[in-house]
Amino acid sequence: MIQKRSVGQAIFLSIITCGIYSIVWFISLSNEISAYNGENQEGGKEFLLSIVTCGVYGLYWYYKMGQKLVRAKQRAGQYAQDNSILYLVLGMFGFGIISLALMQSAANEL
Repeated sequence: MIQKRSVGQAIFLSIITCGIYSIVWFISLSNEISAYNGENQEGGKEFLLSIVTCGVYGLYWYYKMGQKLVRAKQRAGQYAQDNSILYLVLGMFGFGIISLALMQSAANEL
């Protein structure tokens, strides 16, 4: 089940904890969307790959999560707009927290 989170509160906690909460948010969001789609939950592995590849895998993750959100929304019978490229571009320019916020907002609609 996807946990509804306040986007503002998640951003606030990420800033206050110097990014530690954003790691938890990254892993949790990845696990929840994967579980909703019936896929393996790999949030921890994806985060570790992101660290090992110096963030390159993280950029791929933004795109992949956009695709997973589209599948999840279609599965729920909702209109699904593909924002994968937007998440990727925001991540490339250092605005990953905005991508997470947009993903969480989309996940909250499920």
